[in-house]
Amino acid sequence: MLMQTPDPLTLKEALPDFSQTTHIFLPINDCRNVEVAEGGSHWSLLLVSVIDKVAFHYDSMNPMNESEAELASKKIGQLLGTELRYQNLEDSPQQENSSDCGVFVCIQMRHLLVKRLLQVHARERVTMSMGGKTVDARGGRKEMLQIIEGFRKEGERRRSYVFLSRCPFFSLPILTSVVLCQVMRWPALTSVIDGAQARTASREIIRPRVRLGSIELLALPAATATRLRYLY
Repeated sequence: MLMQTPDPLTLKEALPDFSQTTHIFLPINDCRNVEVAEGGSHWSLLLVSVIDKVAFHYDSMNPMNESEAELASKKIGQLLGTELRYQNLEDSPQQENSSDCGVFVCIQMRHLLVKRLLQVHARERVTMSMGGKTVDARGGRKEMLQIIEGFRKEGERRRSYVFLSRCPFFSLPILTSVVLCQVMRWPALTSVIDGAQARTASREIIRPRVRLGSIELLALPAATATRLRYLY
């Protein structure tokens, strides 16, 4: 959007307020036609130091995105109301294939923020060069997949909570436990009923129950269910 807009000031209302910002991380893509889905073939990183009025460009296939990064630097400078000094860091780590550019952007962004900018005091000088830094793209991909999986599980947990809170059975006074069981994931359920332990298969869970696709809603009276424990 920034690259394709003739007057960047028209985007001001759609963008965050940069008045209290010290640094801006801006991924750069070489897409020339915004109407093409998944357009472009390469990502790089532009780090704008607002307080120093410098735009640092990190390109893992240098200088593939240099013209796009320099244009973005001019556009963001117009938004900030100042002229930025563009600096293409030629010593940036280089990828060894044609598919790791996005991973390089994410890893370098985190390193520059966590290991550089957040580790220095206000008046200390910090080098923004990534020269000599090794980027583990394969390890980065695994970590990103773990993060995505964590968000997926958290989303499932939140959706289960919302479903539970809106369940019409939840308001009945005799119910003290309402448990959502994903039949395909939870192979066994151990219940302790009045001190006596009983094991049942996940498809033969204590009644009453309401089945919704692969989800089973269990409603257990207070006098019956004292404790539930899942066995994985």
